[in-house]
Amino acid sequence: QLQFVESGGGLVQPGGSLRLSCAASGFTLDSYVIGWFRQAPGKEREGVSYISRSGDLTNYADSVKGRFTISRDNAKNTVYLQMNDLKPEDTAVYLCAAAPSIYASTWYQFRAYKYWGQGTQVTVSS
Repeated sequence: QLQFVESGGGLVQPGGSLRLSCAASGFTLDSYVIGWFRQAPGKEREGVSYISRSGDLTNYADSVKGRFTISRDNAKNTVYLQMNDLKPEDTAVYLCAAAPSIYASTWYQFRAYKYWGQGTQVTVSS
C-alpha cells in the first residue's frame, strides 16, 4: 500500500524558513510525479509545486515562485519543499501527492493525483 509521511511543518515567524519532507513507503518514489498542495481553512486545495519523476521539470504557483524550491532524492525515497521568506498567507496544511504520470499542464489540479499524504501544518505568525 502506498503511503506518505509528511514532516517538517511547524510555527515560524514571517521571513523564516522551513523544509518539508515527503517520505514514501511501500513503493519506489521515482516511479511517480509528485505535487505539493496546501489547504487553508475555508479555502480550496491549492497546487504549490510539482516535480517530474526524474526531477528535471518543476513548476510553482506564482505566489511562491522565488521563495519555494522543490527537490527529490530518489535514493532516499523522499521529496522536499524548501520554503524561504515565509509569509502569513502561507499558513496552511501542506500535503504531498503522487501520480504515475500527469499532463504537465495539469500539475496544479488536485484531481490529477491519485495518492495523498495526511499533511503537515505550517503556521507563519509573529
